[in-house]
Amino acid sequence: MASLAVYCLCGKPYDSTKFMIQCDACKDWFHGNCVGLYEHQSTDIEKYHCPKCEKMFGPSISKQRTNWHRHNFVEADADTKAVQTGTPVFIKELKSRHFPSADEVILVMRGQQLTLPFLIQNGFDKPILVENKDGLGLVVPPSTFSIEDIEIYLGSDWEIDAIDVTRQEDLRMSLADFVCYFNCPTRQKVFNVISLEFSNTRMSSLVEPPYVVNKLSWINNLWPKSLPEACPFTKPNVNKYCLVGVRDSYTDFHIDFGGTSVWYHILKGEKVFFLIRPTPANMALYKRWMASSTRSETFFGDQVDACYRCVLRQGNTMFIPTGLIDEIGRAHV
Repeated sequence: MASLAVYCLCGKPYDSTKFMIQCDACKDWFHGNCVGLYEHQSTDIEKYHCPKCEKMFGPSISKQRTNWHRHNFVEADADTKAVQTGTPVFIKELKSRHFPSADEVILVMRGQQLTLPFLIQNGFDKPILVENKDGLGLVVPPSTFSIEDIEIYLGSDWEIDAIDVTRQEDLRMSLADFVCYFNCPTRQKVFNVISLEFSNTRMSSLVEPPYVVNKLSWINNLWPKSLPEACPFTKPNVNKYCLVGVRDSYTDFHIDFGGTSVWYHILKGEKVFFLIRPTPANMALYKRWMASSTRSETFFGDQVDACYRCVLRQGNTMFIPTGLIDEIGRAHV
């Protein structure tokens, strides 16, 4: 019987669920947690040397940055190419620009005013800003709730999807790794978590959506209580999302999936939204932009009739209607 191949300093077999990296000298494979290397750090390494080979060949060799305006920071002929979204140069330029205030395209209301009868009578075709959650029926943790508390409720091994903002690429990492990154005083990268759904976790009991959201929710009100055993569908988990970003986070323009309307509450920090009205002309431009091969080099806000800037601060709640085109940035944490 053939013996199972083992790798790494730990002498254990290959595990497809764990990040491993190959040493460019000895060609052996190593678990990232055994050699103190995170998966997201590996993309910056030109040649990796394991702890044993470091003694002979020296430390690992990092890729040498050649630009600050392309997703690929070692891209050839970068000086001749346009600035891409999410990069340090793009973020700096975006912060320096002036945009019209969103005051003319949003409704500002008190929580007590935002009711189901109000929406039935007036419709829901503009973003609604509620500056104080009083009267909304919204329950959230206190502002002292921290990233460490999220880890306690979900567990250190909980896998999350994050966005590498500078590269505009998705990556998966454990919650423990993200907490370590978040608390690092000298972050070298900008990671943004926008899809941490927690409705089926212990943390769900800490959040109760606004009263009007529960009244309008198709999942809560229309999804069958039970389905036939042979039914291929399961109840979607899209009720409660926790978003965690750091300074200079950026998510490009998008329309929320499935034609959904969404709500945001800022528990801590500040978010900047760029809003575009979903007029027929703007929607046609959006469709063309989405299909463009140079989309990452084009700020969509420059293609439309008007792009509005809206700053959400701690304690604010925003309701965004179906079809609105929006982009989200993080001002500070």
